[in-house]
Amino acid sequence: MTDRLNRQVILAQRPSGIPRAEHFAVTDANIGHPGPGQILVKNLYLSVDPAMRGWVSVEDNYSPPVPVGSVMRASAVGEIVESNGTRLQVGDVVVGRFGWQEFAIVAETDNVRRVDTSLPASLALGVLGANGVTAWLGLFGIGRPLPGELVVVSTAAGAVGSVVGQLARLAGCRTVGITGSKGKVDLCLEEYGFDTALDYRAPDFLENLEQACGDGVDVYFDNTSGPVSDAVMSHLAHDSRVVVCGTSAIESWQPAPMGPRVHRQVLTAGATMRGFLLQDHAYEYDQVVRRLEPLVRNGELRYTEHVLDGLESAPGAVSMLYEGRNAGKLIIRL
Repeated sequence: MTDRLNRQVILAQRPSGIPRAEHFAVTDANIGHPGPGQILVKNLYLSVDPAMRGWVSVEDNYSPPVPVGSVMRASAVGEIVESNGTRLQVGDVVVGRFGWQEFAIVAETDNVRRVDTSLPASLALGVLGANGVTAWLGLFGIGRPLPGELVVVSTAAGAVGSVVGQLARLAGCRTVGITGSKGKVDLCLEEYGFDTALDYRAPDFLENLEQACGDGVDVYFDNTSGPVSDAVMSHLAHDSRVVVCGTSAIESWQPAPMGPRVHRQVLTAGATMRGFLLQDHAYEYDQVVRRLEPLVRNGELRYTEHVLDGLESAPGAVSMLYEGRNAGKLIIRL
């Protein structure tokens, strides 16, 4: 294959808070051939994730910030078009951290996984990828729900929250989903099977939440932090478990927001509160995907994809996610 131009989205300037279209630039670069042990991947689908805000921030995070001028870090699904490896071959469809670009050269050992093409390949970025694995491990590893318990999920119509709610229901739990619009409330009820769904923007949200929580929240899967979580925390049941998976309600941590404290509720409920990072559980990833696959195949685990077309749609995608203008997993199709 001759050298070709590689269309890329780079981080053009460091944002303060949520990254928006003006913080990125679309550019071209030459791409050569893979070296020993490397593969050349032609990307098919790019992921858009809430974690991207942290990846481009100068604030302390669990991974180094994306350097200004570099390709935006992202998971992607693509097809191998050249291979100098021994494990992966030309024609294999794979998922990995390939970035917001048309082509990527990576080591075949760099956490690259084959994708089962008997299902839509894009699912490896969502329900059969990081989102689904996060939902499974966070819920069952930290939340430890028991049949009959009440599980409350924030961003319940999102890529992680929707899976959490469905897995909790399959485990025999009662489920309450919290989301941000009437349309997403309907999605939670009709598509994902939540017992109750609430719009946190509704004027009677606090009253509805109190009624929905009944005798108390046994498991709270927290994807937001902020006022929604403050409200849910006031209804924790004794020996409850809180899974801290995201902080999407907080636009900036400089300075850190100073709101209501939850320590007293955690104390008086004897609750457990623990953060979850998928990177700490990489060794469990493939095993969980194998558990999720049959649930997707038989329709017990439903999913929604919000698809944007073309690399040029990438710069504004993260802000779209934080503004709640997507329904389900947000991906970019090349």
